[in-house]
Amino acid sequence: MKRWVLVGVAALCLLAGCGRKTGKTLHVYTWADYIKPELVERFEKENACRVVIDTFDSNEAMYAKIKAGATGYDVIFPSSYMARMLHDQDMIQALDQSKLPNIANVDADYLRIAMDPRMTYSVPYMISYAGLATIEGKVKDFDATWAMLDRKDLAGRMTMLNDMRETIGAALKFLGYSLNTVDEKQLQEARDVVIRWKKNLAKFEAEQYKTGLASGEFLVVHGYSGDILQVAEEAEGVRFVQPREGFSVACDDMVIPVGAPQPDLAHAFINFLHDPQVAAENTEFIMYACPNSPSYALLPEELRNDPVLFPSPEVRVKGEVIEDLGAKNDLYIRIWDEIKGAE
Repeated sequence: MKRWVLVGVAALCLLAGCGRKTGKTLHVYTWADYIKPELVERFEKENACRVVIDTFDSNEAMYAKIKAGATGYDVIFPSSYMARMLHDQDMIQALDQSKLPNIANVDADYLRIAMDPRMTYSVPYMISYAGLATIEGKVKDFDATWAMLDRKDLAGRMTMLNDMRETIGAALKFLGYSLNTVDEKQLQEARDVVIRWKKNLAKFEAEQYKTGLASGEFLVVHGYSGDILQVAEEAEGVRFVQPREGFSVACDDMVIPVGAPQPDLAHAFINFLHDPQVAAENTEFIMYACPNSPSYALLPEELRNDPVLFPSPEVRVKGEVIEDLGAKNDLYIRIWDEIKGAE
């Protein structure tokens, strides 16, 4: 069985409560396959509670649901730029750091580029890099460039992320621009590139590209480093590259929404996930790097030296962090709508 199937089964178990009857329930809203199920069970036992997990497949989908009035969540896992947006719109609450002693373990090097370096409203969870992946031998002349998406011979066998900032950002980097640009001309150029690429895509996809790559349904996918490393554990010959034109660096954060029913339990959950042993175990399972300094030494040597999990400085310098653009986010929303509506 594929890991993501196993995690899905575990998630259903969590949603059902697995027969446990407890007085407290922690409601988590996060990405799919994003925490080791055994760690959730350990937290439940240690805190005499039940954890219910709901998932989203893009920051925009999560934001739209919360903005529309969805309530009842205790911890949400947005990317950093979205966490900033939620903060600026008073949708999440300030954190009580006295209840988060383990944030002392957060990697100081990461905090130097973080949007919330003092962790006043968010705590970093996992770092990811976007890029392209294939199965060795399936694609002739596979190269580390976004230009792969122009390959007409691969039409119908490629996917891009169903994520506004990631996909427009890929085109911006391909053109030599910042993925945080607010220059309308540059964004229009990026729109035209994505529309051109769209003709070669099977679809915009943020979840099934993993199984599609492993099965051979898709030959080239735009995806996240951790997802591809998960696929590599189940399928032979998986190759992930960060395009030489540049790529996005993202960190998903943990935040507590305004009106969370269980704020104390939410703090306990965030603190739990930054216990070094927990962070290492979680990293080894989901194959994303938790920016928790003491946890690095607890990882197997092969993971500490994995260039996808921990890219070299020469590769990292080509990455760019996606930022919240405030009112200028509307520019990206308009461009994305035009891309989705294009033939």
